[in-house]
Amino acid sequence: MIQPAKISEIPEILSMTRACRVHMESKNIFQWTTEYPSEEKFLSDIERQELYVLKKEEHIIGCIVISTLMDEEYKEVAWLSPNSKNLYVHRLAVHPENQGKGYAQQLMDFAENYARENDFKSIRLDTFSRNKRNQRFYEARGYKKLEDIYFPEQSTYPFHCYELVV
Repeated sequence: MIQPAKISEIPEILSMTRACRVHMESKNIFQWTTEYPSEEKFLSDIERQELYVLKKEEHIIGCIVISTLMDEEYKEVAWLSPNSKNLYVHRLAVHPENQGKGYAQQLMDFAENYARENDFKSIRLDTFSRNKRNQRFYEARGYKKLEDIYFPEQSTYPFHCYELVV
């Protein structure tokens, strides 16, 4: 079941995203850091009512941020659609014990349905250039790979931008 996150769930969300970071690092993917994603980011996401959690048997096994805010790093990207009525997906995560079971697909289905139901023009996101699995995941869903952006506090490697016109 996917539902809006609550402030009281932040410790469980952080525990889940930490497990994801450790799992990625075990595969030499240094996409997230000990500082990102942070409690402050998740608090802000909840205040904006943009953080959703996926629960299985009352435990949080995944999360996704569906935002209307364009990050500063995205402003110079040559997107496929005009900069109006776009959604931005951030911090998509599924606990490593539950990966490969279709839960990330469910979270993205949720975001894409939300976009269509609310007349958004597109969904935009970025994924780490060293995370080939994520790139295949988004490309298989029809997202078009665009240009690269950088988050120097996270990595010297670029992040690929993707967009799906809905």
